[in-house]
Amino acid sequence: MDEVKIQSIDEQSTDLTDLKELILFNDEVNTFDHVIKCLVEVCHHTTEQAEQCALIAHLKGKCAVKSGSFGELKPLADELTRRFLTVDIQ
Repeated sequence: MDEVKIQSIDEQSTDLTDLKELILFNDEVNTFDHVIKCLVEVCHHTTEQAEQCALIAHLKGKCAVKSGSFGELKPLADELTRRFLTVDIQ
């Protein structure tokens, strides 16, 4: 007979706690066009999605632009930083 593995709720919830957010911070250096272009190229946002994130960061000071594991977000954060955007993984 085949064995069936049952995953407990505790095991399932640990996956959710590992989720991080890539946060884009507003700055006085980069243009909206540059930020939008970076989000489209690096994070694979649609133009509309990137525009909304840029506007939220401008108005509120920061915006979560992507969710995932630290391992998934780190290369994106590194590339956005290389392109002079201010980001953090939280």
